[in-house]
Amino acid sequence: MSAAPVPDFETLKVSLAAGVARIEFNRPHKANAINAAMWQELREAMQWLDRTPQARVGILSAIGAHFSAGLDLEMLDELRSQTADACDGRAREKTRQSILDLQDTVTSIERCRKPVIAAVHAACVGGGIDIITACDLRYCSEEAWFSVKEIDVGLVADVGTLQRLPRLIGEGMARELAYTARRFSGSEAAQMRLVNRCYESRAALAAGVDELAATLAAKSPLCLRGTKEMISHVRDRPVADGLNYIATWNAAMLYSDDLEEATRASRERRPPVFKD
Repeated sequence: MSAAPVPDFETLKVSLAAGVARIEFNRPHKANAINAAMWQELREAMQWLDRTPQARVGILSAIGAHFSAGLDLEMLDELRSQTADACDGRAREKTRQSILDLQDTVTSIERCRKPVIAAVHAACVGGGIDIITACDLRYCSEEAWFSVKEIDVGLVADVGTLQRLPRLIGEGMARELAYTARRFSGSEAAQMRLVNRCYESRAALAAGVDELAATLAAKSPLCLRGTKEMISHVRDRPVADGLNYIATWNAAMLYSDDLEEATRASRERRPPVFKD
């Protein structure tokens, strides 16, 4: 199969090699503050990752000194201008639609069938936390620091943190972080299970995430996609519903080329090689 074309973005840098797609925030001069273009391009990048067979797993990271300083506050003025209307009710309706669209840009990470790994260094603030909480796996370096910052700039976080963070770290801790906007370290993020692991340095973080991504890229792509879908499905539903859904999935997908290759490779004592 020919190599998949890699999209060219204004605010993101994207590359693809050996089954691993790298999606990097690329506004280093703004500490990777998320402007309108970056929100939209994030969704486009996730759609590209989802539909590209050669891309089996994604790494979401950042170029420059920080992962993300959060929402670019200039967007608030832009939003006010774009939603202006002589009718107050219509202006509020436009604002609501704009917020729903921003929420969807983050939800596109969950909607993508491929696992997405967040690799966080230095600042991860506000909208950065919205984004990483939608990722499948999160890792950071010791110099990383986090803040659910919205309350300190007069906002209620509305793009996903208040919905996803309590499921990851528990309601009590999520309330503390959202109410206080306090800064917390990479090691504390690991203790509260916001991140799976905190590495000693940015270099160690990159090496560890690269190794993990390569491991995932060697797995059955069909089973990897199915496993993500099952975990996401059951998160907000009863266990019985999840069991019924996986029975339906495997009734359709169980007897695949991937299953045959895994069985054959086991017999022949070699690593399996799966189709994209």
